Amino acid sequence: MANSKRQLFIKRRLRVRNKLRRTNAGRMRLSVHRSSKNISAQLIDDVAGKTVASASTLEKDLGVVGKNNVEAATKVGTAIAERAKKAGVKEAYFDRGGFLFHGKVKALADAAREGGLKI
Repeated sequence: MANSKRQLFIKRRLRVRNKLRRTNAGRMRLSVHRSSKNISAQLIDDVAGKTVASASTLEKDLGVVGKNNVEAATKVGTAIAERAKKAGVKEAYFDRGGFLFHGKVKALADAAREGGLKI
């Protein structure tokens, strides 16, 4: 029986996350979620189980409310890098989830790198 798109996405997300956890133990995780209307990023401390910083296109101060394009993803990446610096985080590993590293997800990662976050 064929798997649904959702089941394939969940399998891909777990495969990516588990591989990253094995190779990057002890580092913060920069997790990305992309929907049809918005994109968001969270800096998560898995040891403590807490979110250290977050940024999303739902925030009015970024000026891209309700947009989900490469420009919005770049602004979110820059914002998460600034907030990570304020929190004292210099490096993290990039958890793309089940999303392909292309387009908006890649733009967010590149903007975070340019903002000073070592990914």
